[in-house]
Amino acid sequence: MRKHYRAEGLVESELAAGPYEQFARWFKNAAAAGLHEPNAMIVSTADAAGRPSSRTVLLKAFDARGFVFFTNYTSRKGRELAENPYVSLLFPWHSLARQVIVTGTAERIGRDETAAYFRTRPHGSQLGAWASDQSSTVGSRAELERAYEELAARYPEGEQVPVPPHWGGYRVTAEAAEFWQGRENRLHDRLRYVRAGRNGGTGGALWRVERLAP
Repeated sequence: MRKHYRAEGLVESELAAGPYEQFARWFKNAAAAGLHEPNAMIVSTADAAGRPSSRTVLLKAFDARGFVFFTNYTSRKGRELAENPYVSLLFPWHSLARQVIVTGTAERIGRDETAAYFRTRPHGSQLGAWASDQSSTVGSRAELERAYEELAARYPEGEQVPVPPHWGGYRVTAEAAEFWQGRENRLHDRLRYVRAGRNGGTGGALWRVERLAP
């Protein structure tokens, strides 16, 4: 099971000034190519002892401040991030022979920002955030559905569902971001932005670019 990559390369002179701008370019390409859920990313965390865990989560926003996703704060990833804020994000855009790997730290976003996003979610998804005690053991599917039905009776369609206090967003601030482009003969292009301080005038991040051996 081996794929022969024949994609065009990635060269330093064509990169954006920073990783967020470069990500915006590649994300636009992925969306235009019709990839299923191009915002799907693998979020890897680790507990205080360094034991890792991974899961697929949807990216909901990104800008020069970082990458945002939402989850239950009492879930496994939420508990691990409370112990250890270091995180890795992987965007696996296989059909384009591309991947983006971001490493950095995660912190909770403000409640106003969380509430604004929560209001855009479908009514059923809002109820689901209350019904599911994410990552905990549940006795049966029927138990989960019963909890949902009770909430649906309490908050019928059209009635505002309050934002769960245990649910919200994280923003991942990049310390490094690798852009990987598959090439022939396994001589892939791997260019990595590494944070190199801050601009004294604008306060924005400064980045250096490294080429990694494939």
